[in-house]
Amino acid sequence: MYSTLISAEQLGLAFSKSSLIIVDCRHDLMDAQAGRNAYDAGHIAGAVFANLDHDLSGAKHDDNGVFRGRHPLPKPDDLLAALRRFGINNETQVVAYDAHGGMFAARLWWLLRSIGHASVAVLDGGLAAWTAAGHILQTEFVQNPAGEIVAKPPLNTQLDVAAIVKNLNADDEKKLQIVDARAADRFRGENETIDPVGGHIPGATNRFFKDNLQADGRFKSAEQLRQDWQSLLNDPEKAVMQCGSGVTACHNLLALEIAGLHGTALYPGSWSEWCSDATRPVATGT
Repeated sequence: MYSTLISAEQLGLAFSKSSLIIVDCRHDLMDAQAGRNAYDAGHIAGAVFANLDHDLSGAKHDDNGVFRGRHPLPKPDDLLAALRRFGINNETQVVAYDAHGGMFAARLWWLLRSIGHASVAVLDGGLAAWTAAGHILQTEFVQNPAGEIVAKPPLNTQLDVAAIVKNLNADDEKKLQIVDARAADRFRGENETIDPVGGHIPGATNRFFKDNLQADGRFKSAEQLRQDWQSLLNDPEKAVMQCGSGVTACHNLLALEIAGLHGTALYPGSWSEWCSDATRPVATGT
């Protein structure tokens, strides 16, 4: 079972397994059709396509019309319906990939773990590593037989905006460490082009998700990630990851899992939800 990363070589050897499902998670935050267009132009043989906005996210507003962020988590039944459409069963080894260092594939990894499915891994190095290994792409649309995956107890945790608000005034011994996965300039409140307000949640620290990667787009070693994250986190079980909309925060959570540092929560609404309410405080700078 692969539960964090799988290499291109390992994936090539796993192709003979009937229980394998590969999911193309490519996306562009500035072009909603880019991922599907890229899939149609060429994808790993047998891969199905997952749309970040429709398959891996839920409605932007709750039943009361309150904004939940740009990519809120899908409702559990909606997530299960998408996973079954992909052909995923309880025993399926799922491999998620993208062409962006795992920033979107990690979202599917986290979502599957949120319903107790441990056999899910991100293709290390993504599509570039696959093609560099000599594999060709296909353009055929893939439709798998419907899967029968069911939800089991979650393997991860999440916190809502109320918990983050409460954390602002928590005693030091109870305070959670918030880590923002966005680029440093957006964290400081500079060059904000996606959300209407620039800045970060007061008290948060910054760890750009791309700092989890080597120059070739593959993840750093488990030892290096452990060293990096232990220098930042006081206690993984008292930390929460967030980003702009709850997507790249999953990349940091994957890096922590690779490093053997467990128990960190996700704040799914992240900055896009936080900054939508003017009563919530905003910090800028470092």
